[in-house]
Amino acid sequence: MEQRIIATNPTKGCALPKLGKKEMKILPLDCLATFFEEAKRSGVFELYYIDLSTGLRRGELLGLKWSDIDLKKGIICVQRQILRQNGAVVEAPLKTKNSYRNIAIGTDTIELLRQMKQQSTSEYVFPSPTGDPISPDSVLHMLQRVLKRAGLEKIPFHSLRHTFSVMALQNGVDIKTLSAMLGHYFAGFTLDTYAHVTTDMQAKAANTVSSFLSGAIP
Repeated sequence: MEQRIIATNPTKGCALPKLGKKEMKILPLDCLATFFEEAKRSGVFELYYIDLSTGLRRGELLGLKWSDIDLKKGIICVQRQILRQNGAVVEAPLKTKNSYRNIAIGTDTIELLRQMKQQSTSEYVFPSPTGDPISPDSVLHMLQRVLKRAGLEKIPFHSLRHTFSVMALQNGVDIKTLSAMLGHYFAGFTLDTYAHVTTDMQAKAANTVSSFLSGAIP
């Protein structure tokens, strides 16, 4: 239409199909110890622990370099991702400007990263045996193997990010803070994504307020 090749937009007025929401899967919180135990036996504990403690996307996690991490301040600067393009594993820019962000990390994660850095010979936090970035496919396959060995249901790698989000919400992290940590465009998207969690939290909050008011009735 812009080039005046056609006079009208043939897609205008088309009825779009409704998108069905996929059921969100997370790593069962009561099975975290079992999962971590098997991850340690498989030599990949650090990878999955740090992902579960930061909520990073798979590509963002694999794109981390030691220069992105300030261990003194406890901050990770997310500024690239690792993708497979045309059969090659490459560095790539992040999808949106909101994906470029700083994430605060806890003391346990800082100590784990400090120990890893002392033994590292690569610029990447999670390098391949050759020191290059790890293939995103390989960490997914390893996740499935760890889950199988631990007797747990298979889940997509992205479910680790969902698990982080659910843990954060259930432990009092507000939706706006979580949205910023996840690199979402706006908090409303985060709220919609995790509506089931916030609904449960609202019910608990309502009961808490109700109990407080009941105690004030003479």
